Amino acid sequence: MSTLVAIRDSVTADVDALYSPAKEKASNRGGYIARSPLLHRRLRHFLGGAKVKLLLSLCFLCGVFLFTSRLGSLMGWNPHYPSSVSSPSRGGYTVLINTWKRNSLLMQSVAHYASCSGTNAIHVVWSESDPPSESIKASLKKIVLTKSKTAHKPNFRFDLNKEDNLNNRFKPIEDLRTDAIFSVDDDVIVPCSTLDFAFAVWQSAPLTMVGFVPRMHWLDGEKIGITYYQYGGRWSVWWTGTYSIVLSKAAFFHRKYLDLYTYNMPSSIRDYVTRERNCEDIAMSLLVANATDAPPIWVRGKIYEIGSSGISSLKGHNNRRNKCLNDFISLYGTMPLVSTNVKATDATHGWFW
Repeated sequence: MSTLVAIRDSVTADVDALYSPAKEKASNRGGYIARSPLLHRRLRHFLGGAKVKLLLSLCFLCGVFLFTSRLGSLMGWNPHYPSSVSSPSRGGYTVLINTWKRNSLLMQSVAHYASCSGTNAIHVVWSESDPPSESIKASLKKIVLTKSKTAHKPNFRFDLNKEDNLNNRFKPIEDLRTDAIFSVDDDVIVPCSTLDFAFAVWQSAPLTMVGFVPRMHWLDGEKIGITYYQYGGRWSVWWTGTYSIVLSKAAFFHRKYLDLYTYNMPSSIRDYVTRERNCEDIAMSLLVANATDAPPIWVRGKIYEIGSSGISSLKGHNNRRNKCLNDFISLYGTMPLVSTNVKATDATHGWFW
């Protein structure tokens, strides 16, 4: 006889022992309320106590889990994310380094990115009139082989261009083995762990731009029926808490945008970049925003600029950027940029969520 049957028979026997025709008649008339059997009362008391104990046990286990998870984070333990989201081994990324007459910085940059486990290939965009010397080629190839920490060594090569043109950094690349492109200037160093986290973020939204240097725009007014916009630098982003651009000096994007930039974007924009020697990064941000109707993603992380100040330090730089932005928008005929205040942060490296 099973336990359930035994309990059922025991309860039935108790009910039969307490049966009284007088009580039944009174109950039918509504004048008598039968008291619960003793076993029923004990069962309810037992189950009520069990529920409280179960609830307390669950609360205790949750507390232990949260404590141990934070303790592991504080002690430097990094959990393994699902490979489909963040593993750099799934194709990895191609590091696309833009350089110009700064060989010492280029060597530092190549050495660093060769040491990152997610780096599948390194391409150097070379736009000087003279090609790189054989000694530079040999030195950089040796650096890649010695600095790489993986069994599969990154593929390394120069992408040579005959003219100095900022559009060169977005030319399509043959035989690419990855969908992810990490575009970076030769004087910008992103720590490998930070870079791999940004790659994981990009994998979650591979059609958008994911980068480390945010910028913004805002409506500046209207003159003679024409809408004007203002370009804001890092202090504007800090003050407002919003952004709509991530600069290609340190950003991930899908390789298809190299083709779109070169073959589908209005040639007038590329001609503008050639003429002004500026704003190719704004042009790429507009291109991606126009294709996706979505904002970029800013990854919060420490990056290091190892070179001297570039064109952003020149007098009148912000005015030129304002002009670029408004001229490009007039060529598009609309404002494709989308503002956001969302940023991605690696919670495993912080003390608080």
